[in-house]
Formats: sequence, structure tokens, C-alpha cells
Amino acid sequence: MRRQKAESRKQKAEGRRRRPSSFILHPSSFSFGFTLLELLTVVAIMGIIAAMALPTIRGLKPNASAVASRQLLDALTRARQLALSQRSTVYMVFVPTNIITMTGANLGRVQPLLDRQLLGYSYVALRSVGDQPGVSYPRYLSSWRTLPEGAYIPLAKFSTGLWIPTDQGNVFAAPFLTTNNIPFPTEDNPVNVALWLPYIAFDALGGLVSAQDEAIPVSEGSVSFARDPGTKLALPQPPVVREVPPGNTFSNYSLVYIDHITGRGRIEHRKVQ
Repeated sequence: MRRQKAESRKQKAEGRRRRPSSFILHPSSFSFGFTLLELLTVVAIMGIIAAMALPTIRGLKPNASAVASRQLLDALTRARQLALSQRSTVYMVFVPTNIITMTGANLGRVQPLLDRQLLGYSYVALRSVGDQPGVSYPRYLSSWRTLPEGAYIPLAKFSTGLWIPTDQGNVFAAPFLTTNNIPFPTEDNPVNVALWLPYIAFDALGGLVSAQDEAIPVSEGSVSFARDPGTKLALPQPPVVREVPPGNTFSNYSLVYIDHITGRGRIEHRKVQ
């Protein structure tokens, strides 16, 4: 009797282990795909998230005029430091706009700077520590540098000057002072009295030689130049300026201010709300 009961329990246990295949769940019996409605819902949600994030992404884009203003301020600070260290007047000179009038050998010398109009600058000292009294040996203290792509100094700063409406009132950005007694584009070239170099100069005490405050507007946009089809070199022609967005020089401006007494500068930005 006991043996029969034991065998019965054993058969029941084996029966449970040998479950029919109809009760076994296979992965192939499930569907992991999405319905069209589910896909459209996901796409709609992604579109809403992208629309909400777009203003933030645009805000992360660097402002070209702000970057250029920072570089210009650092460059002016460098010119002041050079004046203090050289114990002499140091000129921060800019590529002149009348460079396009050069011809012959003069044109060959200035050719590399034709495409740096409204963009290029360098440092020049007419005297340095150790020069003999009454003797002037002009020296370029750096190579020619340019503002970053997407920004430039407006043409009016090189000619008539311009009024900028700021939060503190209208500010007149007077045109650059000019000089024709500096060799250009390097000290190895003779002085060309027909070429007037725009400049900002710092004296040995670090103040501005002009004895007046300086304001330099920086515009956002592009400057393009006509080029020779064969050599790709810039031609002696005025640059083509495109302000992007239009009117940003006045409505969405960046200004570099320099105090004439201390020679120290600051940046002022204005954003249209």
C-alpha cells in the first residue's frame, strides 16, 4: 500500500515536470513593435521638446561682436602695457582704408593687408628704451592681427565718426586719429606720406595721447573683398560690408570705451529686448 502511494506521488511529480508544450511561452509569441499612433505621439513629444529648447540653444551661440570687443579691449590693454614697459609712446595702428590707392611697388608691399581693412591692427613704437636722444627708430612690436570672423570696426570710425544711442545718451565715436610718419606695413618699408594710418596711442604713463576719451564700436556681420580669379589675392578695391542683423551697430551694439587719463578700457553691450 505504501509502495503504491509512493509510486503515485512520483508519477504526479513527473507529470508536473512534463508540462505540455502548449503551456510553454516562447519569445516569438510576443510582438515588440510600435503602432503608428505610438510613433506619431513620440514624434510630437520630440517636436515640443525641441521647440522649447531652441531659444536656449540660440542663446548659447557666441555673439561675434561681443567676442571681437573682448579681443579689441585685450589688444588695447596690451598696447598700454607696451607703452609702460617701453617708457615711450606706443601706437596701435589699424589698416588704413586708403590702402586701395597704392600702386606699383607700394601696392606690392601692402598687398598682404588688402583683405584686412576694417579688421587688422598692430603695435608700433617710434622710440624704445636705449635709443639715442633725438633719434627715432620705428619698430613694429607685433605681427598684424585681425578681429575674429563675423565682426568688424564700422567704416565710419575711419572717416566721419558716428553717433551711437546708448542707455546713457548718445555717444559720438570720433574718427580715428591718423598719422603719415610711420612706415607701413613693417619698419623695413619707407615712410609713405600719402598713406595715413589710423591709430590709438598711449604715452609712457599709460594715458591716451589724444587727451580725449575713445569709443570704438564693433559691428556684427561680414567683410568680403574682390579677389583675382587666378591668384586669389585681394584686389585694391573697397571692401563689401554686410551688417548682420541690419542696424546692429546702433540697436544691438558693442562699444569699447577708453578713459584718456588712465588709458583703461571697458566694454558696454546693449541688447534689444
